[in-house]
Amino acid sequence: MSQDKSSLTRKRVLVTGGAGFLGSHLCERLLNDGSEVICMDNYFTGNKQNVQHLMDNPAFELMRHDVTFPLYLEVDEIYNLACPASPIHYQHDPVQTTKTSVHGAINMLGLAKRTGAKIFQASTSEVYGDPKVHPQKEDYWGHVNPIGFRSCYDEGKRCAETLFFDYRRQHDLRIKVGRIFNTYGPRMHPNDGRVVSNFIVQALSNEPITIYGEGQQTRSFCYCLDLIEAFVRIMGTDDSFTGPVNIGNPDEFTIRQLAEQVIKLTNSKSKLEFLDLPSDDPTQRKPDISLAKSTFGWEPQVKLEEGLVKTIKYFDDLLKAGNSPAEVIAING
Repeated sequence: MSQDKSSLTRKRVLVTGGAGFLGSHLCERLLNDGSEVICMDNYFTGNKQNVQHLMDNPAFELMRHDVTFPLYLEVDEIYNLACPASPIHYQHDPVQTTKTSVHGAINMLGLAKRTGAKIFQASTSEVYGDPKVHPQKEDYWGHVNPIGFRSCYDEGKRCAETLFFDYRRQHDLRIKVGRIFNTYGPRMHPNDGRVVSNFIVQALSNEPITIYGEGQQTRSFCYCLDLIEAFVRIMGTDDSFTGPVNIGNPDEFTIRQLAEQVIKLTNSKSKLEFLDLPSDDPTQRKPDISLAKSTFGWEPQVKLEEGLVKTIKYFDDLLKAGNSPAEVIAING
């Protein structure tokens, strides 16, 4: 039987954490762009339902595997997204979280070294810790607590960046490092402790909106598809460009402003409820994205209200399907 010629020319791309919130959107985008996609996930926070609609595509392959164990494949590109990204999940097993960032990076870099693949690391704004510089630029080294409750994630991601650049210097690997700021959108895990998903589920259920501290800490929220566009553009840059590069939305809002916006858009009867501020919670977070703009012409296109409307619809559809808030959480993990 003759082989489809297009399959011989397609890029073969591995996405670790591919069944997660961002990973599933990335798999979808890569397939639409004509690539063959291997979606790898151990389903700790990812979910098969996020990629169920892709299963009939012959260019899509789903693999259950933990990134902390070596993997032997032939690939052209690797997007390393595997790691729980919310405090509730990454603090559940902090040792495993550090292993996922560090051992996962070593295993994926080893795969890239063997195959000659280009590799992207999904890093995080958490490498800046509770920043003393505002907004944060890529040359800022950060203000991170190395022994706190969040350190397993923050320092794990910082070590992963170290490994990427050492593999670049020692083995001439083609690396790309993107530092992701707060992101939201459909397929978010409802029980991940992130403010957008928390607030939306609470508002749709007319439950109190829980705010930590007085809600004056700031965040910048980027819609998921804007972020995926940045991933693809970073991977398409010349091999001389490695990053790290900030990717996020520089529009800054207080947590209280976000809560009030969600209540307004959902027509909710929810009231605000203020709780104690968690340990090491950053007081402000805003990316300087001038490097992304100048290097690959990227900036977010979706405003917060527009993105929230789409995200609210996603959660509202789950609730309207007869699921309680607890069942919505169960469906997604």
